[in-house]
Amino acid sequence: MIDMPIHEEGTKLDPCILVIFGATGDLARRKLFPALYNLYRQQQLPGRFAVIGLGRKLSDESEFRDSVCHSVKEFSRKVEDGACGEFLEYFKYQRFEIEDPEAYAGLKQLLEETDRALGTGGNFIFYLAVAPEQFAQIVERLSHERLAEAEIGWRRIVIEKPFGKDLESARQLNRRITRVFNEDEIYRIDHYLGKEMIQNIMIIRFANSLFEPLWNNKYIDNVQISVTEADGVGARGRYYEGAGAVRDMVQNHLMQLLTLTAMEAPVDLTTRSIRDEKVKVIRSLRRFSPDMAREFIVRGQYGPGSIDGRRVKGYREEEGASSDSMTETFLAAKLFIDNFRWSGVPFYLRTGKRLPRSAASIVIEFKAPAGVLYFEKYGELLPNVLVIKIQPEEGVYLQFNAKELGMRDRIIPVKMDYCQNCIYPENSPEAYERLIRDVISGDSALFTRWDEVENAWAFTETITDAWKGHEVSFPNYAAGTWGPKEAEDLLRRDGKEWWSS
Repeated sequence: MIDMPIHEEGTKLDPCILVIFGATGDLARRKLFPALYNLYRQQQLPGRFAVIGLGRKLSDESEFRDSVCHSVKEFSRKVEDGACGEFLEYFKYQRFEIEDPEAYAGLKQLLEETDRALGTGGNFIFYLAVAPEQFAQIVERLSHERLAEAEIGWRRIVIEKPFGKDLESARQLNRRITRVFNEDEIYRIDHYLGKEMIQNIMIIRFANSLFEPLWNNKYIDNVQISVTEADGVGARGRYYEGAGAVRDMVQNHLMQLLTLTAMEAPVDLTTRSIRDEKVKVIRSLRRFSPDMAREFIVRGQYGPGSIDGRRVKGYREEEGASSDSMTETFLAAKLFIDNFRWSGVPFYLRTGKRLPRSAASIVIEFKAPAGVLYFEKYGELLPNVLVIKIQPEEGVYLQFNAKELGMRDRIIPVKMDYCQNCIYPENSPEAYERLIRDVISGDSALFTRWDEVENAWAFTETITDAWKGHEVSFPNYAAGTWGPKEAEDLLRRDGKEWWSS
């Protein structure tokens, strides 16, 4: 037994047991096990700690530990010699069928035995790395075995996105879960909130007098939020048919980026205060009528094309996708936040699959200065721009105007550029590292509260409802391009273009 590490805030991490439903699945293999390994390597796990993996693909604990080891070696951002030594001692395994009531009785017995042996004080985390349709069933089975009740210690449950497939299904799921767990025990995970530069947005805004006084409609012309992907849907075609870009990306990832960019300063840095301000932004979003949707929203679906010189399939050719599918794989939208700070400022959102490259960024374009002085001599100057780069490069740059070096009397745009993961390429933690540690420490600031989820669904349903009875000819962009031509026209009508970060 090793001493419990000290948490950054100076308090010891509570001992606990992490139970992973779906421990033989892709999410656990690619994200959870590597994240746990890096937390272990940095001494960010409690000393008294165990992981119980539940799955049906592997036969015994030895085989499971081998799979964890392979996962770490393949997907961890850094692997040290002997990576699979002491780390694997944290792991236990139980073959598990989610539909089998007896399996939960077996889990209860294993939890009680492990809790007594390690002295984890009845502190249990249940991580649901499974299909969304299994969330409520697992929660209710845990309740039946009285595993959700904490006579001593605490209980926490982690639920992956998507939380529902529309507003009504999200409400039904929430009702079933909150019959068993309290809101402060529920951690609805959106891995985007664990990314380093997402956490940096509030600091860039509120810790710099250079930016916050200008962060409003007096000085900002427009905001562009882009999350683009070079990959197609791959083997997720069956899921994507029922989701599309709106449900898969806009309702969660892009809403998170929007709220953090546009929120008011919270009264303090507590979880509740931050979440309160994010919800206010979503409630202030102008809802779409059918006419507004046709004017301000562009949807697309990729057809066959070429990426890096290789031919790639169109969406309708993907596994699980319908041959005449009308599911959108691209969306560009012009949004307005109807409050005092942002009145009149357009927020342009863009997301899509099979675009030229994978990237995520937030671009703040400031208004041009008055058209006198240098404008009279040099003509129109490029605007000042602040770009928060989320991935693949993490950092921020500021573009402003300066004189070109040399004898020519010319003004050019220059950049002050900070690349975080260029300086610390091996030390930039993956999103799941931060999120898992926060669950263990009981910090829910980077997780979504129910009213935030509910309001995000209510807003995105105005988009999907507005589309009813209005068909688009799909596919309408080739793989490897930047989406439908109408997405460019959406900004050109306003005299603007999409910024490339």
